[in-house]
Amino acid sequence: MVSMSTAPKIWTRETGLVEKRDVWTAMKRGFRSRCPRCGEGKLFRAFLKTADNCSVCGLDFTPHRADDLPAYLVIVIVGHIVVPAVLWIETNYTTPVWISFAAYLPFTFVASLALLQPVKGAVVGMQWALRMHGFDDNPTDGIPPV
Repeated sequence: MVSMSTAPKIWTRETGLVEKRDVWTAMKRGFRSRCPRCGEGKLFRAFLKTADNCSVCGLDFTPHRADDLPAYLVIVIVGHIVVPAVLWIETNYTTPVWISFAAYLPFTFVASLALLQPVKGAVVGMQWALRMHGFDDNPTDGIPPV
């Protein structure tokens, strides 16, 4: 049987001092594929593979859990750009189907690829700034690593 400690936590000035993390700054740095903490080191070692840690400040990137969120966000962003443009062009001009496919599909593909890495960087930056997953300085005891 595990006994729980009932000793009250004593909050002091030192326990309240934690690294201040601005969400927007971290997301902007991540969008530029830079370390969300220092803004100097590279966030990615390959197109969508994050580095193990920052080469400048040493921040560990392994706890991030971006999963499929960047892909969903890119679909929403590109969809909100492409769909209104297609609707406007198709209602105001008569274009042959082959020209439509030759224009819309490559643009959608290139825009999606161009946004995928920056959006993933912004998601990792947001996770770091909000101390999500393993980015907390003092992880909770008793929770096994993923």
